[in-house]
Amino acid sequence: MSEKPERTRDAPAAVASRIEHCRKQIDALDEKLVELLNARAAQALEIGRLKDSIGLETYQPQREIAVLEQARSENRGPLDGGAITRLFERIIDENRRLERLAKQKETAGGDPGSGEEPHDGAP
Repeated sequence: MSEKPERTRDAPAAVASRIEHCRKQIDALDEKLVELLNARAAQALEIGRLKDSIGLETYQPQREIAVLEQARSENRGPLDGGAITRLFERIIDENRRLERLAKQKETAGGDPGSGEEPHDGAP
């Protein structure tokens, strides 16, 4: 039978300090994630432009399957394969949406990186 360590008066302060440290690490990682996600999106936009220039379809299911398999193979946890798949599916969906916006704004003029859907008069 294992015993719980005895709590001392400064244990809550030490835990609070550790939580703050972890939160700062998360904030720094989030900053990097945003930078990487935007870099990835820029590459996806370029690929979309290149595909469009030679008449290829934006959606290529075999490529999406390969990307998901690669992401899962690189995973070392603690996220499981299903979580990695769901996250990358969302990233791919957002990149595809960005490509659609870029095509629409190219014909209408505008900034595809603004993230705003074109207004069609609907609320």
